[in-house]
Amino acid sequence: MSAWPRVGVVGGSLGGLTAALVLRDLGCDLDVWERSTSELESRGAGIVVLNETLRYLRERTSIRDDDVTIATSTLRYLDTDGSVAHERPQHYRYSGWHTLYRALLGRFDPTRYHLGAEVTSFEEEGDSVRVAFRDGTSAAVDLLVCADGIGSSARRRLLPDVVPAYAGYAAWRGTVQEHRMDDATLDALDDALVYQVLPQSHILVYPIPNVDGATRSGRRLLNFVWYRNYPGNALEDLMTDREGVRRETTLPPGSVQAAHVTEMRAFAETHLAPALAQVVLGADEPFVQAVFDIDVPRMAFGRTCLIGDAAFALRPHIAAGTAKAASDGWALADALTVAGGHVRTALDTWEARQVVVGRAALERSRWNGERSQALGTWRPEDRDLNFGLMGPLP
Repeated sequence: MSAWPRVGVVGGSLGGLTAALVLRDLGCDLDVWERSTSELESRGAGIVVLNETLRYLRERTSIRDDDVTIATSTLRYLDTDGSVAHERPQHYRYSGWHTLYRALLGRFDPTRYHLGAEVTSFEEEGDSVRVAFRDGTSAAVDLLVCADGIGSSARRRLLPDVVPAYAGYAAWRGTVQEHRMDDATLDALDDALVYQVLPQSHILVYPIPNVDGATRSGRRLLNFVWYRNYPGNALEDLMTDREGVRRETTLPPGSVQAAHVTEMRAFAETHLAPALAQVVLGADEPFVQAVFDIDVPRMAFGRTCLIGDAAFALRPHIAAGTAKAASDGWALADALTVAGGHVRTALDTWEARQVVVGRAALERSRWNGERSQALGTWRPEDRDLNFGLMGPLP
C-alpha cells in the first residue's frame, strides 16, 4: 500500500494544476475535477510571472523561461504628455494565462483531468472524504484540495461567514496586437513595464505571448490593466452585462455595456499618455474584473484544504495571485513528505505556514491598492511597490 494519500483536486486552473502535478510527482494517486465542460479558454489576461509560478516548469520540464514568458528590464512611468516621469532598471517576466495553462495541462494525464465534474458536496467519513458530483456519482479520497478560485463553493461550505470584500474599484483589461502600434508607441513601451498614475487611478502595460504562444517582438500582445474607482451603485451598473445579467466578478470580452466602453475610451483619449491611450483604444473587446480580496482564518479542515484564491484572494498589486497558489501546492507536497504521507499531520504544519504567507501578501496587496486608489500616496520611486510574494523584489 502506498504511503502517499489518494488526492482529489477541485478546480483545474493554474493553482489546481500546479498542486496536482507536484502531488502526482510525489507519488499520490490523484484526479483533478474541473466543473467546466471544456478545457478552460483563454481569459484574455496577462500575468506578471514570479519565480513561484514558474517553479514547476523550471524544475520538472525542459521548457525554458523564454518559451513561455517575455522579459523586460526597465520600470517606466509616463506623464500625461508622454514624457518619462520616472525610470529605473527592474527585471520582470510576463506571460498569458492561456500560455501557462497549456504548458501545465500538457504535463498532466488527460484521463485524470475530468471536465464537467462539478462538485456539489463533500463530507469527511472516517479516514476519507466522500465527494459528490452533479451527475450523481461520487468518489472517496484521503485528501481533498480545493482550488476552485475566488468564487469557491468549497470555501462557502467550510467558511460560510467569509465573503469577498469589494475594494472599491475595478480593473479594465484588454490586449492588442503589438504590430498594430505605431513606432512612437513601441518606443515608449520598449523593454519596460510602463505605468501612469492618475488621481485615484493607475494603469500598467506590458507584453505577453500571443494566443498561439508567440513571444518574439512584433508577434506579441500588449496587455493593459487599468484600475478605476466605482462606488457601489456605479459598480452595479458597470457589472450588468449587455443582456441585463449582473456578473459577480468578471465581465468577459464582448459583454461590457457599450456605454461603459465608450466612456472608458473617451477618458483614455484625453487623460492617458499617448502610448498608453493607443494600447487601450486598440483593444477590440476590453473586459472588466471587479477587484475583491478575501481573508480566511483557516485553510485546513480535517482532510480538506483551500489553496490559491479559494483561500486568501489578493488584490493584483503585488502580482502574486498565481505565485501564492503555486506556493500553496509546493508547500503541501513538502509537508506531506515530512509527515510521511500522514494527511492530518501534514495539513497542520502546512496551514500554520501558509496562513502567514497568505495574510502578509493580502495586507501588502491591500496597502498598495489603497495608496493609488484612495490615498494618493503612490510614488514611482518607492521600491515597496515592487511585485513579489514574500515581499518586494529587489
